[in-house]
Amino acid sequence: MQLSLPRRHFLHTACGLAAGAWASQLGGPWQAGSLAAEPIERQGAARFKFSLAAYSYRNLLKGAPPELTLSDFIRDCAGFDLEATELTSYYFPQPITAEYLRQLKRECFLLGLDVSGTAVGNDFGHPDETARRQQIQHVKDWCDHAEVLGAPVIRVFAGRVPKDVEPQVLHRWMVDGLQECCDYAAGRGVFLALENHGGPTATADGLLALVRDVNSPWFGVNLDTGNFHTADPYGDLERVASYAVNVQVKVTISGPDKNSQPTDYGRLAAMLRKVGYQGYVVLEYEESGNPRTECGKHLAQIRQAFA
Repeated sequence: MQLSLPRRHFLHTACGLAAGAWASQLGGPWQAGSLAAEPIERQGAARFKFSLAAYSYRNLLKGAPPELTLSDFIRDCAGFDLEATELTSYYFPQPITAEYLRQLKRECFLLGLDVSGTAVGNDFGHPDETARRQQIQHVKDWCDHAEVLGAPVIRVFAGRVPKDVEPQVLHRWMVDGLQECCDYAAGRGVFLALENHGGPTATADGLLALVRDVNSPWFGVNLDTGNFHTADPYGDLERVASYAVNVQVKVTISGPDKNSQPTDYGRLAAMLRKVGYQGYVVLEYEESGNPRTECGKHLAQIRQAFA
């Protein structure tokens, strides 16, 4: 994936996006009429590669003992004729050793798979500073793991919204945590990708208020197609698509009523072509049914839509 990231010059919001409900509470530089960070500049036409998130197999990969191991999942990814596999951090046996990481990397290579990325469950919204420091260290540890795996990107969260914390304070905690982790990730050659995942990132405005305030060429968005439960989820996805360094596709999408509808893969493909996205399109399957059979069906549909 070739990216040109002069990151981060700033433009007037006449060329950017208006701040919304969450951002407007923050005060400071990200209110309407402020400056905005540039989207990622890319070279050439859009190009797509396909991967599957281990989270899709969550019910098979957890348990004592689990029904399947990450090695089983990797073999299934090869069987789906994918270019890559996404190895979610939740399913690694503890303690994580360099030997185990290298073993997985070897298995992927011999099956012709890249490791498209990994994902962590961090929370930079803890009111307790010690807990926030632990969360920052957790992300840094995974930067080290990703470097060994050869994973180019880590999906991260901003965190929850605790009670009795002012939005400006919470915003600063999250920006500071993301900034410190991005600075560390840069030394490992790993991108951090902030997901639209509830809390302050539940809307396009809230997500962009954080994205625009972190200054790093190793930072972008993990575009989760099923996580904007807004009046216009496709419109909000389009607003942030130009910042994406990783894309996770859900098989359903829903508005504020959470009434799920099948995802329009063709519409997503057109959206990503428009911004010249170059990189992995990762299925993250969350529906009922056996993922070992259902994922193959949806990957085939996604490939056809993105062809």
